[in-house]
Amino acid sequence: MTRDNDRQMRVIILYDSRTSGGSTDKLIDMIGEQLAEAGAYVEKAKCKATADYSFVRDFDVIIMGAPVYYLVVSSQLIGALVQSNLKKCLKNKNVALFVACGSPEALALGLYLPQLKIHLIRNKILSEKIFAPHQMTDPDSVGDFVEEIEEGYKKTLRPRFGGDLEWSDEAAEMLNQMPSMFSNKIRSALTTYAKQNGIKVITLEVLDQARSSPMGF
Repeated sequence: MTRDNDRQMRVIILYDSRTSGGSTDKLIDMIGEQLAEAGAYVEKAKCKATADYSFVRDFDVIIMGAPVYYLVVSSQLIGALVQSNLKKCLKNKNVALFVACGSPEALALGLYLPQLKIHLIRNKILSEKIFAPHQMTDPDSVGDFVEEIEEGYKKTLRPRFGGDLEWSDEAAEMLNQMPSMFSNKIRSALTTYAKQNGIKVITLEVLDQARSSPMGF
């Protein structure tokens, strides 16, 4: 997997596990390794229900996951969403979710993942995955999860403005670095310019053309 632009995705994996060095820890390491190989900056942190999670604001994507014990997602992760400032710090963040369990996938999708998703109704969920025991050490299963996260994140860097109009990764990255008071004005002006000129994808070249046109900005 390769990235389409030079922006380094910053990822934090928040997880819970009752045993150190067990299957969940190995799964976390494999997810982190594959993300790093794809060019992401990755950290991991084991959850505590009452910890301070202000640090998640420094990351582009927050992956959350844990095993299931007695029909409940491991308590420290759920506890962090209920008791700490984690939910507040996740505002406007991209997230990805997974649970590790031996239950049928339909049960896990209907019972376990909702225990996390109910706290994340305002978040963009890039990917969600049920890892069965045999998949927790399977590079292909982990790779599918990582690829969905990467592709989902790339799409967040390509704002769409209706119809077929979209932004290239490079142009979107440049705009995302501007203060919102300027970027919103430029987005609006470029949308008009693109529609007037039959442009379907706004690239850096289109930005340059628009600057030198009579509409300028």
